[in-house]
Amino acid sequence: MPTPTNISVRTSNSTRPVLDLLLPGFERATGRTVTLILDTAKNSLARIKAGERADAAVLLGTSIDELCALGICAKDSAQPFSRSTIGIGVLKGAPKPDISTVAAFKQTLLNAKSIAHTVHGPSGAYFPGLIERLGIASAVKPKTVTRPGGYIGVVVTAGEAEMAFQQICELLAVPGIEVVGPIPEAIQYNFDSSAAIFSEAKNPAAARELLRYFARAEHAATFAAAGLKQL
Repeated sequence: MPTPTNISVRTSNSTRPVLDLLLPGFERATGRTVTLILDTAKNSLARIKAGERADAAVLLGTSIDELCALGICAKDSAQPFSRSTIGIGVLKGAPKPDISTVAAFKQTLLNAKSIAHTVHGPSGAYFPGLIERLGIASAVKPKTVTRPGGYIGVVVTAGEAEMAFQQICELLAVPGIEVVGPIPEAIQYNFDSSAAIFSEAKNPAAARELLRYFARAEHAATFAAAGLKQL
């Protein structure tokens, strides 16, 4: 009997939590092993464009579109994966600030002692422009604590920042962090992710089976548990 195929998937930190929940069921059902190749969204795209490959990718939809346009991923394999929104996280048990309106969110940032965000992650890249639009950049920027990428909530649990600004799915992945909620709709930014198969995939048939598994409607609750909406 042939050995079940191993499938490699390139993905970023925002989709890792839901993949960690989804993959065990797929592996049990198929006997296959799925290996995740992780990096920040920006670095993942750069590494792929520099020549690194896998069987499939789960990345921002704009990245998948670009990879398909370049012929690196098969256009006919691309499919929607998830939608993520930005939120604020604080240390579990700490008072939850008011972020229910744009005015309240703005005041919360002004009142905060420190705010953590990433540099290379998509939500972190959104933050500097957001505080500029709100007219509070000069007051807030000196209070920011940044890291290149990863789950920024760890900066809060380490006591190095009062609150974290990141995609809710990434905040939920950090033990000891409590999500205050999403930022107001008027300033919210949705991050839609897609999945696709690499044109040079070693195991395209197995990868396609995996993508079909991701799309099952029965997984909607699993996506929600990870702070995402299934697309």
